Amino acid sequence: MQNINEERIRQDERLKEKMAGINYKIIVISGKGGVGKTTIAVNLAYSLALRGKQVGILDVDIHGPNIAKMLGVEGTRVTGSDNGIEPVKVLPNLKAISLAFVGEEQEKPVIWRGPLKMGVIKQFLSDVNWGKLDYLVIDSPPGTGDEPLSVCQLIPSLNGAVVVTTPQDVATLDSRKSVLFAKELNVPVIGIIENMSGLICPYCGKEIDLFGRGGAEASARKLDVPFLGRIPVEPEIVKLSDSGKPFVYFNKDLVASKVTDEIIEKIIAYLER
Repeated sequence: MQNINEERIRQDERLKEKMAGINYKIIVISGKGGVGKTTIAVNLAYSLALRGKQVGILDVDIHGPNIAKMLGVEGTRVTGSDNGIEPVKVLPNLKAISLAFVGEEQEKPVIWRGPLKMGVIKQFLSDVNWGKLDYLVIDSPPGTGDEPLSVCQLIPSLNGAVVVTTPQDVATLDSRKSVLFAKELNVPVIGIIENMSGLICPYCGKEIDLFGRGGAEASARKLDVPFLGRIPVEPEIVKLSDSGKPFVYFNKDLVASKVTDEIIEKIIAYLER
């Protein structure tokens, strides 16, 4: 028992040391699944790296890890070194870690309870050789359960949360829960993003309010948090995401790319002020 307690103390010390080497730590959350949160997290991390920042992206979605596929590094495996677990290098200044990099079968479900999930998240934070980073972007599964709670409790001085939602009432209601979840845990809310806010027709270029419009902005106003912007649906985004090509780089002409760039500038301004 004494040995176990001593190892826990050492792991806590490693975690604090690793996190101290990271300037800004951001968690991307949503109250509901299917709102494009991982797409936003991946493009946020990629865009920060394109701006010359040293960036890490951590996937704490234990049951549905998707960042490996969306970053085009699917099938890659992590390695170990004297410095700990070595994250997968996506770009010279972008590192990633995910359960997808250690799993044997991609389609095999992970059937774990809370303590196991918290243990893996803690290991990712304490034993991965993140090095010195400007930003660590953490992609969390939807809801306010074990994974986002573990991140918020384990990381000292988490710099902020970005909440992603779609415009319709059923999604914005859950997004408000995410905002209140962050506030309850004393995590600053950087702002709310309204994703899938209008469909850009690939033939005429006209914008169609597929899921409505303005729900996220109304929620932000009601909860007194920043509204970061609206990102429309464009068919090209689906193709690029499925082929591991973040749209902010691989198609800069998309309306979504331009809006995402503006959102990222707001996030940088908020954190680096």
